[in-house]
Amino acid sequence: MLRPSTAHAELGPRFFDIVASASFPMAVPRYRNQPWAERIGLGGLSEAQWIEHFARFSPLPGCFAEPLCLRYHGHQFRHYNPDLGDGRGFLFAQLHDQEDGRLLDLGTKGSGTTPYSRGGDGRLTLKGGVREVLATELLAALGVDTSKSFSLVETGESLQRNDEPSPTRSCVLVRLSHSHIRIGTFQRFAHLGDDDAIDVLVRHTIRHYMPGLWSDDAGARAERLFRRVAENCARLAASWMAAGFVHGVLNTDNINVTGESFDYGPWRFLPVLDPKFTAAYFDHAGLYAYGRQPATLNWNLARLAECLLPLAPVERLQPVLEEFQDLYQQALLAAVYRRLGMRGGSIDSVRAIFDFLRDTRMPFERFFYDAYAGGRVEGIDIAGEPLPGTSREHDYFARGRPCTMLIDEVEALWAPIAARDDWSVFAAKLAEIRLLADATKQQSGG
Repeated sequence: MLRPSTAHAELGPRFFDIVASASFPMAVPRYRNQPWAERIGLGGLSEAQWIEHFARFSPLPGCFAEPLCLRYHGHQFRHYNPDLGDGRGFLFAQLHDQEDGRLLDLGTKGSGTTPYSRGGDGRLTLKGGVREVLATELLAALGVDTSKSFSLVETGESLQRNDEPSPTRSCVLVRLSHSHIRIGTFQRFAHLGDDDAIDVLVRHTIRHYMPGLWSDDAGARAERLFRRVAENCARLAASWMAAGFVHGVLNTDNINVTGESFDYGPWRFLPVLDPKFTAAYFDHAGLYAYGRQPATLNWNLARLAECLLPLAPVERLQPVLEEFQDLYQQALLAAVYRRLGMRGGSIDSVRAIFDFLRDTRMPFERFFYDAYAGGRVEGIDIAGEPLPGTSREHDYFARGRPCTMLIDEVEALWAPIAARDDWSVFAAKLAEIRLLADATKQQSGG
């Protein structure tokens, strides 16, 4: 049964604009996340109903009557930008997870222009949508807490882009997330000097996403929220590093306070361990390189701390920033050993693994495939014991090669779609990813 919510609307008009979707000339479903549709009470929608809600954006019962275009600012490559906000998306609906009760957002990408489009067309290329589906599916299978690609519908427009052959096909994506409240959401109101809005946002975030942190004292609320966001960001950074993933654009408007990875533009997976490996072709200085991701999230946290100073003095927030490295190290140990299907170990053993990968240039994913659940990797001793339920007796390991998603593979998946509308290779890859997720369910991000 559907459990709708209008929680975000309760924040009030300071936090969003009312917008409408673009009208698309075509609506052809290309991806439907049926397991998550079942989990939020939408599994029984017919194809026509799916199109009506996730391409035409007719409201879901009990949810927002009109979509909310979210307002925020952010640092983009360390430069503050006060002209941000949802430029090609909106918050379409909120529902509750029927398994754990958590509040979930259905947000869009490619749904048309908004007041924050800044001259853009508000659209998403079909290739961009396919890439986001692939990223979220594989990250979830590798144990990363990520947004879920929920729906992908091709929309029949021809788009011009500088970063792929054009004209190119269009789509609208719907993603499922636990909140779209960003560090940049807080930054907007700090920039405007609206201390009351910051307090409202802290109250809202704790009430809906971190209820165990509530305090009647404003300073305690802010400090507790900041500590939880730091823990979330440490866990997020560690999971990326253990997955060999490079997000590409770690601006403060792309960092969710619930610690959920989202908004996949120029992402990459490592071929081999290389701290300087970047995902974005325009990141010439390597600011968001693989090895700099933990430090970048710590820098972004410092920007959140600045926003919270009207509520809590620096003496209460600075210690959290100083603890971030320890939080990250603890999270990295847990993330790496989950990927190994093991428990125990030490941060020294994790360092030894990363040193081995860097020095030998062994393919990153091959190492974890070979080492899972007590497997052997010549040249390194991995201390630990298998987690209960882990085993190499699964079809995924019988096939003899890991599931990977390097850039050449992504291009090979897209080529038959572009050339002859052949989605079979894409479907086969999703099946392969789900085989990985089933084989290593102990580490799945859910």
